Amino acid sequence: MSAVVIFDLDGTLVDSVADLAAAANRMLKEQGVDPLPTKTVQRFVGNGLPKLVERVMRHCDLPSARHAELTQNTLQHYSAAPISESTVYPGIPEALQQLRDLGCALGVCTNKPEAPARHVLDAFDLSPFFGHVVGGDSLSVRKPDPALLTACVSGLSQAGPTIFVGDSEVDAETAQRAKVPFLLFSQGYRKSPVAEIPHRFSYDDSAEIPALVQQIVQAETRPA
Repeated sequence: MSAVVIFDLDGTLVDSVADLAAAANRMLKEQGVDPLPTKTVQRFVGNGLPKLVERVMRHCDLPSARHAELTQNTLQHYSAAPISESTVYPGIPEALQQLRDLGCALGVCTNKPEAPARHVLDAFDLSPFFGHVVGGDSLSVRKPDPALLTACVSGLSQAGPTIFVGDSEVDAETAQRAKVPFLLFSQGYRKSPVAEIPHRFSYDDSAEIPALVQQIVQAETRPA
């Protein structure tokens, strides 16, 4: 089966919100601000670290003029401990292996900066599955701009239908703008009901991914 399957990272492959919250709270502690609950920080995830910090700052009434400085501080804290509390979602390694065995080329398209993204993939032994990784600082734009997804697909140089797998409204919009089918992980960091997020299929168990990919490929390659 010739297909290209691109994955989001945070909330799709790895549950990383606890480490993102820890980094944001270390930054807030330095500013004399009380920490935020992890569930609150989770609402701010999805458009990259600078946007997360912007939302944290607005929530805590910190001056917007310090955004660049506090974003850098948060990134430093996160880079120092990106996987202390993160976990790979159950079934992900097995699903990735099945997709590889089926002949799919796999990539990662994330708004997380590329270096921390690669570090997370390395730490969880996921890097060998992926032929190309595009991060939020790899280009001058971030998701939902489809350029990131297009760049990731181009880096894999494999023919066949492209499928994007993600967990959020941002990922769904990216897929729509790139005109590719979207698989929605319903247990990630979405903010809206599943029914309100455009998707081809949704799943709550990563073991379902290979079968859903096969269904999409069969539909996309069926003669008109």
